[in-house]
Amino acid sequence: MYQINFQKPIHIHFIGIGGISMSGLAEILLEEHFTISGSDNKESPLTQLLEAKSAKIFIGQSAENISENCNLVVYTAAIHEDNPEYARAKELGIPMLSRAQLLGQLMTNYKTAIAVSGTHGKTTTTSMIASILMKAQMDPTISVGGMLPLIGGNIRVGGSETFLTEACEYTNSFLHFHPTIGIILNIEEDHMDFFQDLAHIRSSFHRFALLLPKNGLLILNSEIENYEEIADQAACRVVTCGLSPSDTYQASDIQYDSRARASFTLIRQGTVCQNVSLGVPGLHNVHNALAALALADALEIPLETACQGLKDFTGTDRRFQYRGEVQGFTVLDDYAHHPTEIRATLEAARQYPHREIWCVFQPHTYTRTKAFLPEFAQALSLADHVVLADIYPARETDTLGISSRNILEELEKLGTDAYYFSSFTEIETFLLKKCLHGDLCITMGAGNVVNIAENLISR
Repeated sequence: MYQINFQKPIHIHFIGIGGISMSGLAEILLEEHFTISGSDNKESPLTQLLEAKSAKIFIGQSAENISENCNLVVYTAAIHEDNPEYARAKELGIPMLSRAQLLGQLMTNYKTAIAVSGTHGKTTTTSMIASILMKAQMDPTISVGGMLPLIGGNIRVGGSETFLTEACEYTNSFLHFHPTIGIILNIEEDHMDFFQDLAHIRSSFHRFALLLPKNGLLILNSEIENYEEIADQAACRVVTCGLSPSDTYQASDIQYDSRARASFTLIRQGTVCQNVSLGVPGLHNVHNALAALALADALEIPLETACQGLKDFTGTDRRFQYRGEVQGFTVLDDYAHHPTEIRATLEAARQYPHREIWCVFQPHTYTRTKAFLPEFAQALSLADHVVLADIYPARETDTLGISSRNILEELEKLGTDAYYFSSFTEIETFLLKKCLHGDLCITMGAGNVVNIAENLISR
């Protein structure tokens, strides 16, 4: 594998530079005086930002975008060998790295490299930790999978030896990383277009745990089934977080305020510490916060500072995000696209002021929809009303004979009031007629369903 010498900047071209992670890596390298070029299918605020920082951006992918003076090409998992830029780089013999391989090499430049993994909650927990590190004035470099207002985007280039990033399991990307501290929030079935089954997924997380060095640390959520197997043979120290008295970090006496924001008593190794108040809602965020507090403790950040960082954190874009009000009903938006995430979000919504809950759900990928069809319906049934949009295919072209109407049928079997419309315009018109004063409307999904929320509040 090609190894980058970060002391000798070179010309790197990114295929798919507009992605949230790719753009972040490109921005870090620009700060390190690398020459950066890249292509994407469309212009976006992220590509515009990179261009303003002197990157050369191509809209559209073409073999001509790869010049002979390019030293390295970086690509995402979505890029295949028939991509014209990928093929051109191969033809010219230019070294190539995947996004995950580049990120892994970047981590070796830092004394403390923190990798946050798990099927759910990576972006939120990474953002919580970012808030704590910033409150502690540790000047970290941060790469997060969402737009975080605290750092004005998805990336922050710091001046210290601390690096913080999400670690995604899809295509085993995180196995290319070099963390000194690893966090595993949860392990469930997802990305079944790559993984064979849950055992395959658990095996990947086990291998991730084994990456940690002897002087490193693994932070595990004890609610992971048989979590001891995941940490088995890990060379590093292991601590657990959860709701059990046996956990290293335990949350007790959990309560919620009028906006569903949680507070709890932190118990560390059996000793009551203090009350912790969060700026974000839901039980799932209690678990996320425990992992963040364990990390802060490992870095010897004062507990009071860590707690203040958590309280100040009010969320990232598209995570239970308040979008506004229209005709007297509240509009929220959330990225949830897995049944467990949907359930967590809707349970938090039930703690939020509302008359009735309307969930506008856009399924994400045909494979995920087919794999979890009954589970999607069960989770969505927590809402009073469900409105379904067409499946967002992302990288997929084969429909597998599945559609949103299949979820509609499952919801109807459960007795849930559910509807399907083939266009966003129809959904918006329907909601404006049906949502009443005091109702809560949540647009939900990993695709472009957020456009419905934006269109509603612009009326």
